[in-house]
Amino acid sequence: MESLTTLAACSSFLISYMPPNDVYLTLPTGRNLARNDLNGTLDIGPSHSSQLQLVDMQSNFISNYRQRPGANEVAIVLLRNPVCDETPNGPTPSYCIPPDRSSKYTTPPNNCVPGSCPSNKTASPNCACAFAYTGLLVFRAPSFSDLGNATIFTALQKSLMDSFRSNQLPVDAVQLSNPRKDSSEYLDIDLKVFPYGQDYFNRSGVSRIAFALSNQTFKPPGMFGPFFFLGDEYTHFDEGGSGSKKSASTGLIIGAAVGGTVLVLLVILAAVYAYGQKKKARKAAEQSHPFAHWDATENTGGFPQLKGARCFSFDELKKYTNSFSDANAIGSGGYGKVYRGVLPTGQLLAIKRAQRESMQGGLEFKTEIELLSRVHHKNVVSLVGFCFEQGEQMLIYEYVPNGTLSDALSGKSGISMEWTRRLKVAIGAARGLAYLHELADPPIIHRDIKSANILLDDRLIAKVADFGLSKPMSDSEKDHITTQVKGTMGYLDPEYYMTQQLTEKSDVYSFGVVLLEIVTGRRPIERGKYIVREIKMAMDKTKSLYNLQTVIDPAICNESLKGLNKFVDLALSCVHESGAERPSMGDVVKEIELILQQAGLNPNADSVNTSGFYEEAEKGSPQHPYSKESFEYSGAFPPSKVEPQ
Repeated sequence: MESLTTLAACSSFLISYMPPNDVYLTLPTGRNLARNDLNGTLDIGPSHSSQLQLVDMQSNFISNYRQRPGANEVAIVLLRNPVCDETPNGPTPSYCIPPDRSSKYTTPPNNCVPGSCPSNKTASPNCACAFAYTGLLVFRAPSFSDLGNATIFTALQKSLMDSFRSNQLPVDAVQLSNPRKDSSEYLDIDLKVFPYGQDYFNRSGVSRIAFALSNQTFKPPGMFGPFFFLGDEYTHFDEGGSGSKKSASTGLIIGAAVGGTVLVLLVILAAVYAYGQKKKARKAAEQSHPFAHWDATENTGGFPQLKGARCFSFDELKKYTNSFSDANAIGSGGYGKVYRGVLPTGQLLAIKRAQRESMQGGLEFKTEIELLSRVHHKNVVSLVGFCFEQGEQMLIYEYVPNGTLSDALSGKSGISMEWTRRLKVAIGAARGLAYLHELADPPIIHRDIKSANILLDDRLIAKVADFGLSKPMSDSEKDHITTQVKGTMGYLDPEYYMTQQLTEKSDVYSFGVVLLEIVTGRRPIERGKYIVREIKMAMDKTKSLYNLQTVIDPAICNESLKGLNKFVDLALSCVHESGAERPSMGDVVKEIELILQQAGLNPNADSVNTSGFYEEAEKGSPQHPYSKESFEYSGAFPPSKVEPQ
């Protein structure tokens, strides 16, 4: 394969394969064999290809590296192999040092004279000074590893320009820079887009460009794989400039020439102005009290009590979603539809629009906006605002690009869910739920914890979502709340179902079922088999991996499942029949942190504090994240025949 430049076979279940020296005669420029089960001695002979630059064999089982003359120009990466773990005291070998995962590459080359533009503007590749629209392109699965290959990025730049021109967008040039790999093995590239024919974009131009990139209208070359776009805020909008001044001056000249007409125009303008002020005053009054038309008679209680949620008008959301077009519909269910929207700044929104005849109604709408408007945590989905206008009920959330945990475990989202990544998702979801139980004021019982209500953001950080069934606990209800049973079958706490007494331990039970999903990759109930019962029947603590090989998700069965036994023990303690015997979510967080440490991971890698992170409240894709599964029925169940005790 003489034309081959890069071979990538990371996470491919390769076992015990070491090529002979003569294989390296035809090695490509780069070899990525990281995260496999390769073992033995790595020996690169002096006859390797002169084009060979990189051999990446991180996270394998290489016990020895034989260095030979002539191999020094090849970059060897053996991080997280026994050969590095067992290195004696002294200088760290170069092959045990993390590689430089960035590149200084910029395309296309900028040959403009330095300092030719004012400090507040940027020189485009065509040497025009302008205010560029900037953002970050994130590619989730690139098929190449050579970040210094100019040809690859030039092809991406050309593809971007071709797409912008074919969609008649006001773009003069684009510039790509600083390609680098992040901690999730994603490829990040800085993007600058320069305006055509002027030195700044208007609001429509920025909105159309952001929409084209975030709505997957642009299709990159195949080697880059799927991507998403994170746009920066753009503040240099064209508000009219000298053209408006010229028009105004022309109007004054004409007005002076027809002086008699000016009086008539002034009267008309005064009337229009008065009407406009009256309309603005009415709109301002509605915005200051958006629930003036709230019907408090339909078992919804009083007006919603909000803290900081933004009130959007129906016309605004109609504009942001292109009139709620089918192209922007990203999910549907009993409640209604979810649409993707784009603010003028480029920020993405997920807009949940209720149907007139929905399974969930005013009470769920009120509950969700009240609760989410006052909770702020990195592991809880953020409510941006709401719309209660023209008979509409809409909730506006932050857009979470990587879908649900349920889709990730089933393979629908195309995300690789290694064992260590599953542990990180588990700790994130646990921290979010612990925050609701122990720090929210008043504490909140979610009442519908399931894998379809745990979303994954662009860094695969877990976020607890969907608070339509949630219940706040007042001081008088510290022990339990007697209420109608609601939730999702398979995750529902049997004790809550039997007694109708809701406690925070009901959430703990549901979370325990999610932990078992993470281990097995199965839904709670499949073909009439309940996951909790299946685990208990197959389990044998005297055997390796508790004898659960037949129920462990095949996607992780060949990995080193460090901490699996403790993880299963924790899950089973969460689904104990008696709520009093289940741990609190705070204890669950601490236990998962210990499991992460046992697996060789830093439990605080994605947080900003110590093991008590959940005690600190933070302020402030081609795959649709709001799939139909996210809207599976969560509602009331028939009352149990057992009387409440």
